[in-house]
Amino acid sequence: MRPKAAARAAVLTAIALLAAACAGPPDGPVESVRTRTPTALERAALTAHDVPGYEISGAASPDDTRGAPRADRAACAPLAEVMGGAPDDRARATVSRGLGSRRSPGLAVSASLSAYAPPDAGRLMDGLRAALARCGTGFGTELDGRRAAYRDVRPVPYEVQGDESVSWAASVLAQGAPAPVHIVVVRRGATIVRFMAINLSGKAPPDFSVPHDIADRQLAKLIRTTED
Repeated sequence: MRPKAAARAAVLTAIALLAAACAGPPDGPVESVRTRTPTALERAALTAHDVPGYEISGAASPDDTRGAPRADRAACAPLAEVMGGAPDDRARATVSRGLGSRRSPGLAVSASLSAYAPPDAGRLMDGLRAALARCGTGFGTELDGRRAAYRDVRPVPYEVQGDESVSWAASVLAQGAPAPVHIVVVRRGATIVRFMAINLSGKAPPDFSVPHDIADRQLAKLIRTTED
């Protein structure tokens, strides 16, 4: 396999494993647009032009309605649900992208935008903060018979634009070995923006996190398109 083809294969593999580690389905596209998605969300979602150095993989699929993983502890349900097809069942529409890094093999990131009623967006953030305070010892998830175990769940600081944000890190068992995961959820008005990153290289730095070039550009594009 030629170097360029090998790099692309690694990117696609990393993205697929991100979906699996976060209790998604074993097959199907990573990029998805749920039915009845407002045009504004589509315009605000990242494209390859916005994030050079990353490959956005998959095709739009209105039929892709990934469910919500179930937590094995009720107190941790918000943390499990936010890793599903939508942050929770109050989301009115969601647009998602999967990104693989060309520079860092094994790094995969997902970024999504969800439309909410204003009170529901605030309740989602409150629920995440409450769950984080109770779930430091970890929790398990299951979706369609696929299980994942999250350990060392802890809030971590992450500077980002928005009205409020919640950020946490964990270790998830992937391919028989633990891999670091970082999740950031941001509220801007009634829009919820999620970022989920996993590093499967086995060489992640101690401060592994969602790359700021993805988070900052996504939020800047959201602000720019909603103010146009």
